[in-house]
Amino acid sequence: MTREAIIEVRDLSNRFGSQVVHEHLDFDLYRGEILGVVGGSGTGKSVLLRSIVGLRRPNAGTVRVFGEELLSLPAEKRSQLERRFGVLYQRGALFSSLTVSENIALPLIEHAGLSRAAAERLARVKIALAGLPQDAADKYPSSLSGGMAKRAALARALALDPDILFLDEPTAGLDPIGAAAFDQLIRTLSDSLGLSVFLVTHDLDTLYSICDRVAVLAQKKVLVADRLEVVAATDDSWIQAYFHGPRGRAAAQAATAAGSQ
Repeated sequence: MTREAIIEVRDLSNRFGSQVVHEHLDFDLYRGEILGVVGGSGTGKSVLLRSIVGLRRPNAGTVRVFGEELLSLPAEKRSQLERRFGVLYQRGALFSSLTVSENIALPLIEHAGLSRAAAERLARVKIALAGLPQDAADKYPSSLSGGMAKRAALARALALDPDILFLDEPTAGLDPIGAAAFDQLIRTLSDSLGLSVFLVTHDLDTLYSICDRVAVLAQKKVLVADRLEVVAATDDSWIQAYFHGPRGRAAAQAATAAGSQ
């Protein structure tokens, strides 16, 4: 069965002065999959995410989303297409002066044209979808735990009913139990809402527990993108150290144990 690529990146280059981060990078995201994106420090995982969602214009190459070349679209059409993205940034990026409900309502008011009252009613639906208690709606980000702040940011990313969810290190800073619960929430949302997920992570447990494919950034490109067992068998020193070191072996054993239950 042919899979539908809803994001197609071809010959992408990103440079910062004389520093070349990506060169001739090719990449696909398929409909309905959770793709984990990994790589060593400085390989440009977040830069790739920003290039895809339109926050950074690459130095060369094309980014096609749902068959449209994103960077060449007129502003209004590009804006409409970008509303089909939900983005959870690494540190949440919630507005500290707004409550959780107001943070989620803001894109509904600005982009969907809802009244404040309607937006805040819908925000409470998104809060429940993200697994937060309803009393979180009236709290400010500073009063939330790390796990609750992640879920609040996820609720905002879901505000406009996106087709693609972009997650930048979503479990960073969470304890193992909180991280596992967040992973399973992403899997449940992907399955129930038909979301495609682009997930930048360093968390091996996340890769083993919920990712359909894994893409490795190395040598300024996507070195390999495939099922985890194929990626882990790739003859590359970073991949071998990452997947077959102590933490990699522990994550693999935990995944095997969970699968046998």
